[in-house]
Amino acid sequence: MEQARIPQRYVHCELDNFDLVRSNQHITAAKVVAEKFVDEYPMSPPFGLLFMGPQGVGKTHLAVGILKQLVRDKSAVGIFRAFPELLKDIQNSWNPVSQASELSLLAPVLDAEVLVLDELGAQTPTSWVRDTLAYILNHRYNENRVTLLTTNYFDEPKGTPGRRVSADTYSLVDRIGPPLRSRLFEMCKTQVMKGADFREEVKQAQHHF
Repeated sequence: MEQARIPQRYVHCELDNFDLVRSNQHITAAKVVAEKFVDEYPMSPPFGLLFMGPQGVGKTHLAVGILKQLVRDKSAVGIFRAFPELLKDIQNSWNPVSQASELSLLAPVLDAEVLVLDELGAQTPTSWVRDTLAYILNHRYNENRVTLLTTNYFDEPKGTPGRRVSADTYSLVDRIGPPLRSRLFEMCKTQVMKGADFREEVKQAQHHF
């Protein structure tokens, strides 16, 4: 479990303690899919999950819950990485005084039996960002490795088509490009999660002296 690199913020996350008090049909369905995924793992042929929805609906909670249960119950070897953080670590490895190499950072991500890649699409979609993501996804696809992803972006942009007034009006295709979105259709079952921001509605009220 230590090798899974689950951030301290998410060490409490389990499928059993996923809060359904303020849930709707989308949130409830997502938890059912997560539980079924664990029950039926490993599948043949293997596939992953793409949790898609706005911030605060529990995407990362479910992904981490799945990872922890697969490690415990199915003896899977897995790892959690936030994509923006991984990219920053790679960039830092280019520093001559860095103790890490790009290869050493990517190897666990490429080879883990189960990878949770959080915050897909959060980075500005430069050619290097897309090339790095393509390298990771294509390698894992070719090696039949399971990837669980979360993203705040939907397949269709919000608001009026063609208008780009804020970050959340972009679609996932805008952020990662059509070839990678096509690859994800092949690699993962897409689970859309819609609902209110749990952090804003519930967690904010828990901050008190």
